[in-house]
Amino acid sequence: MKVLVLNCGSSSIKYKLFETDTKAVLAQGGIEKIGLKGSFLKLTLPGGEKVVLEKDIPEHTVGIEFILDTLVSKEYGCIASLQEINAVGHRVVHGGEKFNQSVLIDKAVKEKSSNASTSPRSTTRPTSKVSMPLKRFSPTCRK
Repeated sequence: MKVLVLNCGSSSIKYKLFETDTKAVLAQGGIEKIGLKGSFLKLTLPGGEKVVLEKDIPEHTVGIEFILDTLVSKEYGCIASLQEINAVGHRVVHGGEKFNQSVLIDKAVKEKSSNASTSPRSTTRPTSKVSMPLKRFSPTCRK
């Protein structure tokens, strides 16, 4: 089973793609300086070599799309299709009393999180950063 884990900060996104059967890390990296000049994606190749890909990343949705495109790219990708990803995890800061354990992001969670307080440095609601790009995944991954 392949699981993509995201951690969106105020101006960054970190990610890892795991193969849970073998506990292998298939891909990992992060985007820095979202919304600022000089934004980039830094990723680690399977051999340990680091690669930096510069790109204008004005907001988190663009950053997540860039990560997803990189995961399936011919040059730096490790999977042929996003359909290979079985689950996506997303760390949310300040879930408050409503979210004090892992939850499946569904319509009810999105509605509750829109009223939740966010991290003092965050300017958008937690689920808004990942909702749009997740539409690219298979229906079974989006349940």
